[in-house]
Amino acid sequence: MNESQSTELFQGIARFLDERKLEFDQITAARQEALSQLARYVGDSLATIGTAKLTFICTHNSRRSHLAQVWAKVAADACGLTGVQTFSGGTEATAMNPRVVDSLCRSGFQIQADNPRSDNPTYLVRYSDAAPPLRCFSKVHDQPPNPTSGYAAVMTCSDADQACPVVAGCDLRSPIRYEDPKVADGSPAEADTYDARSRQIAREMFFLMHEVECLD
Repeated sequence: MNESQSTELFQGIARFLDERKLEFDQITAARQEALSQLARYVGDSLATIGTAKLTFICTHNSRRSHLAQVWAKVAADACGLTGVQTFSGGTEATAMNPRVVDSLCRSGFQIQADNPRSDNPTYLVRYSDAAPPLRCFSKVHDQPPNPTSGYAAVMTCSDADQACPVVAGCDLRSPIRYEDPKVADGSPAEADTYDARSRQIAREMFFLMHEVECLD
C-alpha cells in the first residue's frame, strides 16, 4: 500500500477532522458497510498499482460531488494515503455552487476562483501548505481531467445513479448517497444545512480512509 507520513493540514481543517473522527458512531451500519467495500477497493488498488482513483458523481456536479471529492482527498492525505486521487463529475455540467465554497471556507479551506466571471469558475481549493490546491469546476463525469478507466465511481445522489445506468471504465460502482443541501437554498437554514452536509461527508470520507489505513 502506498502509505507515507500524513500531510500537515491547515489547523482549522485538522481540528475539524479530529471532531469528525469522534462521530464515527453516527454512521449507520449499512453506510459503514458501503464505505468499507470502497475502502477495500482503495486498499487493493494502492497495494497493486500504487494509486487509487475515485470519481464522485452527482447530477449537476455542483454540490455533493464536490464536497466528497474535496473531503476524500483531505482525509486521504491526513491518513498518509498519498496515492489516492479524487475527482468529481455530473451527468451534466453546471458550476460548483458558491454555497459549497462558503461552507468549505468556514471549515478552514482557502479558496480562490481563477476565472471568477466565468459561468463555470475553476476554484483553487487549498488545505495545506504542503500539498497543491485542488482544482474544482463542474464537468461531465467522463470529461478531463477525470479518468475513463481504472477507477471507482461513487454515486452521491439517486438521480445520478438512475441517470447513469452504465458508467464506462469503472472498476466499481458504489452508491453512497447524500441528501441535497439545495433544499435549504434561500432559507434561514441555508448555511447550517450546507455545513451539516459537509460535516456528514467529511465524517464518512475520513471513516473510509481510516478503514483503508487499518487494512492489513
